[in-house]
Amino acid sequence: MENNVQTCVAIVAPSGYAPDEAAYGRGLDRLRAAGCDIREYYVPSLKHQRFGGCDEERVKQLHAAARDPDAQMVMAVRGGYGLSRILPALDLDLLAACGKLFVGHSDFTALHMALLARGAASFAGPMVCIDYSRDDPSDFTLDHFWSCLKGPSHVIAFETPGGCALEAEGVLWGGNLTMLTHLIGTPWMPRVDGGILFLEDVNEHPYRIERMLLQMLYAGLLDQKAIVLGDFSGGPLTSYDNGYGIDAMLTYLRERIGVPILAGLPFGHIRDKATLAVGSRARLVCDGRAATLEMRGYKSLATC
Repeated sequence: MENNVQTCVAIVAPSGYAPDEAAYGRGLDRLRAAGCDIREYYVPSLKHQRFGGCDEERVKQLHAAARDPDAQMVMAVRGGYGLSRILPALDLDLLAACGKLFVGHSDFTALHMALLARGAASFAGPMVCIDYSRDDPSDFTLDHFWSCLKGPSHVIAFETPGGCALEAEGVLWGGNLTMLTHLIGTPWMPRVDGGILFLEDVNEHPYRIERMLLQMLYAGLLDQKAIVLGDFSGGPLTSYDNGYGIDAMLTYLRERIGVPILAGLPFGHIRDKATLAVGSRARLVCDGRAATLEMRGYKSLATC
């Protein structure tokens, strides 16, 4: 699905910079080809160390994008690391009230949660790098992106090996597991009870995933209707693990958390990823093998 509505997109780099400027330019061209008017608040020449600008510059980018009267969407250049450094300096009341559709994932989870803590929804979805800049962009990713942002509802269907039969409704929230555990105990972590929590991470050993989920459990954050796992690939296993891996970890957690845990959500650090409306009202249905996640009631391009 192409975007057939002219959309003004503000580009920001609150975390890392674009490592390949030619690929970054290709990503912007693809957005333009999809009907987007681009406003660049990220300036590649101002990169600082591993960041898309010094801390003050990255704060300035987000504030300027929020104040742009024409921008409907604010899209991150990439994730990496950096949002943690600037959270205290952000005018989150401005960002939450500006009415823009903030889009990103990975490190961007910090902003998703900070906005949700102020009652504002956002989108866990593609970024310029690498989703739009890659040589072979995913039709699945881009189709789901525009379908979700056009609203007023969006449905994701996926296979869930080892799942259980359930029907659940609640606020959809979550993102990168490392970032979520990083925010526990801070003013940027929302309190969501009875919701549907989605999680993903990359290059994390199963024991680290287990430890982070236990941290969320011990912090009282897993009083949810369901937990939906996206991609957790890349974690190295060795002979020392002695049979302990993702499946063993999930068996252990399912026995102790007391919340249904479904795997297989097409989301994370992968080529084919769905877009998720963070803060939307969601309905999750599973027959034990296949699941659908429906999102509704969120601000979309039609209403911004």
